[in-house]
Amino acid sequence: MITSNLDDKSLQQILTATQVIAVVGHSDKPYRPSYQIAQFLREKGYQVYPVNPNKKEINGYQSYSSLMEIPATVDLVNVFRRSEYLPEIVDSAIAQEIKTVWAQSGIIHEQAAQKADAAGLTLVMDRCIKVEYSRLIG
Repeated sequence: MITSNLDDKSLQQILTATQVIAVVGHSDKPYRPSYQIAQFLREKGYQVYPVNPNKKEINGYQSYSSLMEIPATVDLVNVFRRSEYLPEIVDSAIAQEIKTVWAQSGIIHEQAAQKADAAGLTLVMDRCIKVEYSRLIG
């Protein structure tokens, strides 16, 4: 099985170079990890766009149905969907020329990893962006 083999320096570089993040699977429920991590990322200075086709707004921010609808250049997609959805998210990221897809803890998909690698897209799987940010940046 393919997993993220990026070293700490590479992860830190991604986190410091990133400015705009799309959170796919962003919940409107404050107790959900996607909501909490999106808030954390905003507090750290990132521009965060919620992607949830079932919500028009989340916590005062417009929510988008897909990556294609976001009116900005996205640097990183943070994924809070089940593993089986990762290939279509990777496809969308490739189509939008997004450089990095970060799949949260527990999200692993071998074919998505192969597809991302073939397209030159960085795919981080099975890692929490908040944990890694806290560990590597502080």
